[in-house]
Amino acid sequence: MTANEQLASVGRNIQEKATLIWNVANTLFGAFKPHEYGLVILPMVVVKRFHDCLLPTHQAVLDTCKKVEHLAVKEGFLRTAAGYQFYNTSPFTFETLRADPENINDNFRAYLNGFSDNVQDILARMNFNAQIDRMEEAGLLYQVIVDFCSDKADMKPEKISAVDMGYIFENLVQRFSESYNEEAGAHFTSRDIIYLMCDLLVTGDQNAFHGEGITKTVYDMTMGTSQMLTCMEERLKQLDADADVTCFGQELNPFTFGIAKADMLIRGGDPDNMQFGDTLDDDKFDGYQFDYCISNPPFGIDWKREATAVEAEHKKGSAGRFGPGLPSKSDGQMLFLLNGLSKLKPEGRMAIIQNGSSLFTGDAGSGQSEIRRYLIENDWLDAIVQLPNDSFYNTGIATYIWTITKDKPSEHIGRVQLIDASKCYESRRKPIGNKRVDITEACRELIVRAYGEYRDQTCERELESGAKLVCKSRVLDSVALGYNKITVESPLLDEDGKKVLKKGKPVADPKKRDTENVPLDEDIDAYFAREVLPYNPDAWIDKSKTKVGYEIPFTRTFYEYKEIEPADQIAKRIEEHERALMQKLHDLFGKDGE
Repeated sequence: MTANEQLASVGRNIQEKATLIWNVANTLFGAFKPHEYGLVILPMVVVKRFHDCLLPTHQAVLDTCKKVEHLAVKEGFLRTAAGYQFYNTSPFTFETLRADPENINDNFRAYLNGFSDNVQDILARMNFNAQIDRMEEAGLLYQVIVDFCSDKADMKPEKISAVDMGYIFENLVQRFSESYNEEAGAHFTSRDIIYLMCDLLVTGDQNAFHGEGITKTVYDMTMGTSQMLTCMEERLKQLDADADVTCFGQELNPFTFGIAKADMLIRGGDPDNMQFGDTLDDDKFDGYQFDYCISNPPFGIDWKREATAVEAEHKKGSAGRFGPGLPSKSDGQMLFLLNGLSKLKPEGRMAIIQNGSSLFTGDAGSGQSEIRRYLIENDWLDAIVQLPNDSFYNTGIATYIWTITKDKPSEHIGRVQLIDASKCYESRRKPIGNKRVDITEACRELIVRAYGEYRDQTCERELESGAKLVCKSRVLDSVALGYNKITVESPLLDEDGKKVLKKGKPVADPKKRDTENVPLDEDIDAYFAREVLPYNPDAWIDKSKTKVGYEIPFTRTFYEYKEIEPADQIAKRIEEHERALMQKLHDLFGKDGE
């Protein structure tokens, strides 16, 4: 199966399965409001997935439990018997629960209490006990159990792989989030974009294949349901089946955290690598460094709640994560960029999604500009890829993948690549929310090729469908992204038109104050003599106010001038249009206007 076929098949199966599971929520109508369905559905899906994974070894766990009941430490024996990092010692299964409707409340709680502590933690984060109480009061619990015994909710590993189950979880979380009308920045990342991010990370990694095999650590600071981590692990193991990949992640939402931890348990990883909390003010991985960071942090979301902790860490300077600068409080996405950068090994690489504001928002000396300056002057910014609009489920705005590396190849040093892949997509037959386009395998190959070649070029490819893929690459000198913002002063005149002097020097007129952005690679005095003095001979530069700024001129770099149609041709077209219009009027009303 090709990557495109896999994407289409997985997308279709995930959508269908998630819809069937979500429809189980019809039972909840009345006792729960529609926007509350996820409070029951998400933890129930987690419980049922655990149940179906453990079912084949259920009896072995019960037998082992009896054998080791006298031991103080039983965890290892029970995990071995279960075949997973979790287990359940309750005698109940969903089928036996269904067989005893009169005792469903006590039996179901006994079943949940049989889970190992790591599963108990997940359900506690989701506050599932409160929802069980509500179902009990409304007399709904038995019917919900029955619904989850149906074929619709069959989640055996042989039917649904761990990766696909992760996407079903994510689809369900998406439905839950949409019912709350969450912000556009709190979106999910589809598999096609994650694959592109993974390939950009691996393609540019000159250390990926050194030694006997791949041994990598991967970190996602806003992991959601952990699908970026799962796909990165999957991609590395496609390149090396014996790759040793260890994933780490942090998440603030208790539901998505619970799902991520559940996914890690089922896949046999260390659940302690999944941490709950706000990355900005409660960093669970302080002191850690990773080979890869892959993340899609929220954008357009303020960081006022975390301000006290963030500002305190900013004051630490280089000893903290946010020393270079602080963005405006209305948008914290660049704080995540700094956090990820602080977590990279000396040869580490990061792929992180940002919206357009990170490219240019903030004047010289502002927090945003200083963050860009920190990245560029340290020569860590490698490339930025503009994605097609309508690539995400919950937002259609322009988005960009920033690739950052602390170990640039020699041919990349002192340069930054901009890739315009906004026209490199295939339209979806059926949109999913705001997602109307896919970055298919052909698209991904074109983008990754452009990145790998790291030069000015326009790559094109025409598909059998007739669609034309276009990917443009431009490589700029890093210094070209910076500028000196100079303050231009003009003399203050009094009423007789003479200059006002103070200690023999002209006084500046604040009303005439102006600024100019002078490219960093250009001499300030030469620029001033050429661009300002011919028009304002008495002007001067207040050099005490000069500031250095950086911005990424994406639009300007790819701007293509289109020659305006000559005036005589425009006039001729208007004349022809008027003549046609008069003929239609003539035909309508007749020769004599009758």
